Amino acid sequence: MRRPREVRPQVARRFRSAAPGGRTVYLVHPGALAATVYEGLAETLPNGAGLTVLDLGAVPEYADAALTGGRAATTVEALADRLLAAMEPADGVRTLAGWSFGGVLALAMVRAMPAALRPERLVLLDSIAPTEEYKQPDDALEPGLLLGWFAMYLGAKRGRAVDLAPDALAGCDADGGLTVVLDAAVAAGALLPDTPLPGLRKLYDTYVDGLLRNNRLTAPHRPEPAPLPLVLVKAERSLIPGDATLGWPPLAPHGLTLHTCPGDHYTMLGRSDSLDVIAPLLHTS
Repeated sequence: MRRPREVRPQVARRFRSAAPGGRTVYLVHPGALAATVYEGLAETLPNGAGLTVLDLGAVPEYADAALTGGRAATTVEALADRLLAAMEPADGVRTLAGWSFGGVLALAMVRAMPAALRPERLVLLDSIAPTEEYKQPDDALEPGLLLGWFAMYLGAKRGRAVDLAPDALAGCDADGGLTVVLDAAVAAGALLPDTPLPGLRKLYDTYVDGLLRNNRLTAPHRPEPAPLPLVLVKAERSLIPGDATLGWPPLAPHGLTLHTCPGDHYTMLGRSDSLDVIAPLLHTS
């Protein structure tokens, strides 16, 4: 009996079609959370606007690297070309946006687009600039930092915020810190009391491999300045909370507009109060 083929999702996932001549928002999604997280955004956009998510999780050489040690057999430029090929011709206005590492890809995409097809601006959703000052070697991603990000991710994935005291992870290694995260997640109702620590460790390791993949793809990438204005929407609990611009000014010769939305790096994609900030920026000319 023949084994069924693995069915991967389409790279371009249309969540809502634009009205004839209307604006289509193309949003680059690097994974971590399922692309269905954008259903709320599709509903929040004004009537007549469309939303298509460009899902890197459907690109095997990118997605599989988060399961095999975080080393992707591709480049930022190759991924940008893959996403551009997935975009459908539009008879109306287009907006391009990218969340997290998706912002790095979105910038590479606009650089590769013919000038006549470029959108009027690029919207970055809590994305860290791929400049030399913001690139970090793998060993700079310490357990305390990664575990804090993982707690935010876990809370968004489970629909329950996993709150940690400011110094809860101080001095922790991965194993000790995961015990702290597990206790907080159980207390928040995000995980069941009998959740085994090895299972949480497996989820954490996959999460970290995904971060390392993006870090390693960014390291050799040398971005050119954006040929259009940039709009940055920073979550109140960003991955780098004390940095207002996340490193984008050197890449924004045509202007950088800053906005803040409620939530953290992950929940900003699904909270209605965050979407009320984000949706107008994706649609307004």
